[in-house]
Amino acid sequence: MPSARSARLIPLSGEGAVRFWRDSKEMRIKNYVLIVLAAGSCLFAGVQGASAGGLSGTEAGLLRAVNATRAAYGLRPVRYDATLERAARAHSAEMLRDHYFAHGAFRQRMLAFHVRGPFVGENLAWGAGSFATPQAVIREWLASPEHRANLLRPGFERIGIGTVNGSFRGFDGAVVITADFGGR
Repeated sequence: MPSARSARLIPLSGEGAVRFWRDSKEMRIKNYVLIVLAAGSCLFAGVQGASAGGLSGTEAGLLRAVNATRAAYGLRPVRYDATLERAARAHSAEMLRDHYFAHGAFRQRMLAFHVRGPFVGENLAWGAGSFATPQAVIREWLASPEHRANLLRPGFERIGIGTVNGSFRGFDGAVVITADFGGR
């Protein structure tokens, strides 16, 4: 089964120049993923914040996995942010609808959704079957320097996760994931 990922981090403020952390190739598709890096106890961490009730089961599972991973590295959990969630869900839906996998106009999207910074980051993933589980997504993100940096950035305090299911890249039942982070 395939999986792919992409990561980006930018400041929302500043004069003109937008600084990007090294952007992964727009598409990294693996036919088979063999990763032995464990993300920690992803099933037992609680969803942070009472307002996280609007998350789908997949989104809530990924939030638990993100926070379990951060805890394993001695970091504070990120909390659910409705604004980031709207931006993430919109982007995942657009990628599925328009059949592409990329950050696109990330900075403009963050500004259009009125996301607060001063820094924001984004991790993308998609997969089908066992490659679409929260644990598999976290393993992939930890194995990539760019994704790992966003996932484990101490200054990130908020997260919005958007997942959509459908036919993607020839795979029925694929999950397209956007995780938008905000903070310092």
